[in-house]
Amino acid sequence: QVQLVESGGGSVQPGGSLRLSCAASGGAFRLYTMGWYRQAPGKQRELVASISGGSVIINYADSVKGRFTISRDNANNTVNLQMNSLKPEDTAVYYCNRFPSTNSWGRGTQVTVSS
Repeated sequence: QVQLVESGGGSVQPGGSLRLSCAASGGAFRLYTMGWYRQAPGKQRELVASISGGSVIINYADSVKGRFTISRDNANNTVNLQMNSLKPEDTAVYYCNRFPSTNSWGRGTQVTVSS
């Protein structure tokens, strides 16, 4: 059973930056594609970015291309999301999980973008 702990969220003004981190334990982390997901109030959870085990294949949702960067450190079982030029519509709870996702969700980390 994989355990996932997200951190790094907070409140920022539009145009600001945040760096999210996810620590994974259990399972062969380096073998799996990992993703960052988000869920805004009243909306379905959506995939924001994904990165393959060897960091070769990286994909982003159109809404975050050019602003977010996903990375991973297989030695430390972590996956990160650097978020720049944040917009109010980026406000959501952010989660990490494998891609495709499993039922093992962490608590997520809240990101609020507001002036």
